[in-house]
Amino acid sequence: MDQRRGSGLQVWTPLLFSLILIFGMVLGFNLRDSLRSKRDIQTIIERNDRLEQIIDLINEKYVDSVNANLLYEDAVSGILSHLDPHTVYITPDQLQTVNEDLEGSFFGIGVEFSIVEDTIQVTSVVDEGPAQRAGVNIGDKLIKVGDSVVAGTGISSERIIHMLRGKQHSKVLVTLQPAFDDAQKKVVIERDAIPLYSVDASILLDPNTGYIKINRFSATTFDEFQKALKDLLAKGAKSLIIDLRQNPGGYLDAATQIADQLLDDEKLIVYTEGRHAPREEYRAEEKGVFEKGKLVILVDESSASASEILAGAIQDWDRGVIVGRRTYGKGLVQEQYEMENGAALRLTIAKYYTPSGRSIQRSYAQGKEAYEEAFAARFHSGELTGRDTLQQADTSRKYFTNNKRPVFGGGGITPDIFVPYDTSRLNAALLNVAYSESARNFLWQFFLSSRQRLKEYPDVNQYDTAFDGEVLLEKLYKNLKPNLQVAYKTVLSKPESRRYLIVLLKAQLARLLYKNNGYYTVNAHADEVLQKALKIIHGEKYSQAIHR
Repeated sequence: MDQRRGSGLQVWTPLLFSLILIFGMVLGFNLRDSLRSKRDIQTIIERNDRLEQIIDLINEKYVDSVNANLLYEDAVSGILSHLDPHTVYITPDQLQTVNEDLEGSFFGIGVEFSIVEDTIQVTSVVDEGPAQRAGVNIGDKLIKVGDSVVAGTGISSERIIHMLRGKQHSKVLVTLQPAFDDAQKKVVIERDAIPLYSVDASILLDPNTGYIKINRFSATTFDEFQKALKDLLAKGAKSLIIDLRQNPGGYLDAATQIADQLLDDEKLIVYTEGRHAPREEYRAEEKGVFEKGKLVILVDESSASASEILAGAIQDWDRGVIVGRRTYGKGLVQEQYEMENGAALRLTIAKYYTPSGRSIQRSYAQGKEAYEEAFAARFHSGELTGRDTLQQADTSRKYFTNNKRPVFGGGGITPDIFVPYDTSRLNAALLNVAYSESARNFLWQFFLSSRQRLKEYPDVNQYDTAFDGEVLLEKLYKNLKPNLQVAYKTVLSKPESRRYLIVLLKAQLARLLYKNNGYYTVNAHADEVLQKALKIIHGEKYSQAIHR
């Protein structure tokens, strides 16, 4: 019996020693990592102490008084200057505005305004918002906020916005004067959540073609897009144009959710990967509402980040045609970390790659200044204006779409169909007149004085067809400042410029009458990129572009 016990111990002894050895190795590795972490933390503390010591010495010994907070911010900027251009420090003052843009709402009273002749005038009231419920109307002049007079010289939009915004359910007293009434009225408005829409417009360009303009990718973008798309499909749209021009990006999830509505069969939309971030894939998961049907994506040199993710996925799968100009070239993923002082660090943690495997991030090896001046360089090189010029930033790395079409990485998304700037419309005289303060004030006064007559047009399509824009040209001249009257005559001497000015003025008036949908409906006639997209959808070039 004792012998059997000895024999059992001999059998189990090697296994026991092995377990002890493995435990010791694991413990050793953990201790090593723990000690390394402690050393790293100690190094961080020492470096932070070093920065604190320098700033303390400056505060105590420096010849002049200094702002310690600015010293810290400069120190942070110095550190980040060695990283990529999109890793940024957001100060506490900036953070609220940045977050509001991405979250898609803020707390306020729900009005848009313009400063016309040193007077704040309400140009739009949010439907069913706090201001509308309190009786604020378009055309009302804002005289006081609380006890503070806000009419007169020196007033700024920033100051008014600061006064009108506040905590949810807080109240503000405003004094108003209606457009055609000398009697003032006082109303108390309870602040509430005001939406910041990221879908600017949703319209039918013709009986079969829908158009959706997205200005950024925020927390509410997908819901806005889904609602707009379903509405257009219900009205008969069979083809779709998504306008991402001037869209700087935003939330990656918003872009992938929209792509999911356009792609089928669990197709890869994008993947991200970084030194400390393992590969993460985003795929089409649900049955999309527009997986079939002709699709065009409009892009330009300011379409960035999430815009490029959506355009890149559509291009790589040959799901639609990309029209416009080469995009910005931002292929980096940021994560935002809140700081104890109310600031935030938006840190690049990964790169994103389109389904074909290309990174579209353009080089920043020459420094941030050169990186930020890329637009000017592209303009001066003729890339943005040359009819036959389409420079490819990185031809050394070739990738292929689903239909084996070659595409390239390293410098944005190159469109399938290139549409340059129309240099005749970059005419300084034309733009100075059309977007001058004089023109804006004139249109506003014309709108106020003609509102009853303009109600003859129950919708923007009838307005667009029947309203004679020549009336605006006739009246505008008298309202222009003398230096602009010279430019105005130059514009009218050229038939093409004259026609374009009429469209711009009619479109701006349509925005006052029918909001953004009105503006984009009228402006569509003069939008060369959009007109090109319509021709592609209705012609043979659509199929040629995705199969060549």
